[in-house]
Amino acid sequence: MAKESMKAREVKRQKLVDRYAEKRAKLKAEGDYVGLQKLPKNSSPVRLHNRCKLTGRPKGYIRQFGVSRITFREMASYGLIPGVKKASW
Repeated sequence: MAKESMKAREVKRQKLVDRYAEKRAKLKAEGDYVGLQKLPKNSSPVRLHNRCKLTGRPKGYIRQFGVSRITFREMASYGLIPGVKKASW
């Protein structure tokens, strides 16, 4: 499990990205890179980190399912993910 403070930091960054997305797109279209530099650093979508939706684990993230590899494996073994059969892993 990820620390609650780390999860909260990601939520805060996501809010900043959403707030400045329109302004960032406008500045990029105009080519105003000085204006882009004046925006908060965490408002860039590059600074977001993918985390497992269930555990908050940042590593081993499977983008298609939105969970970490460990959670995916557990869910597959319990039959919670349709179409996935446990072969020998």
